[in-house]
Amino acid sequence: MRTPRPDSPRPVSGRPNPALWVWYAFGGKLPERCAEWVLHDVTCRTWVLRHLARALTQLSPFCLLVLLPGPWSIRLTAVGMGLFVGLFYSLCLMGEACEHRVIKHGYPPGIGRETRQLRKDVERAGKRGTGSRPWWQ
Repeated sequence: MRTPRPDSPRPVSGRPNPALWVWYAFGGKLPERCAEWVLHDVTCRTWVLRHLARALTQLSPFCLLVLLPGPWSIRLTAVGMGLFVGLFYSLCLMGEACEHRVIKHGYPPGIGRETRQLRKDVERAGKRGTGSRPWWQ
């Protein structure tokens, strides 16, 4: 099993090429050299936006419904509602989907959530000091 490096200042190596990224977006496993990038992908500051990009990539073939015969209003409504439902479920299951991606690439279960929490704690400590606690605790 790998050990995560959440405080690594150097850029992550092993970035996939565009074809591999599309494969990864549809749920495929990347080569071993990209495993560190996968952990970075699901734990960096912009992990939610990255997840949305993967979800929109998965939903993009659905937009071909516009080419079916029929009134434009029905076609556009079908595509719009399909995208809405797909994004809704994708956002609801975002944490679990990211954990599954990390586990698939050889990391232990729970490491994605722990790494995101650790990054958040480090940022909070940098802004407010090490003894600070969130307002709700």
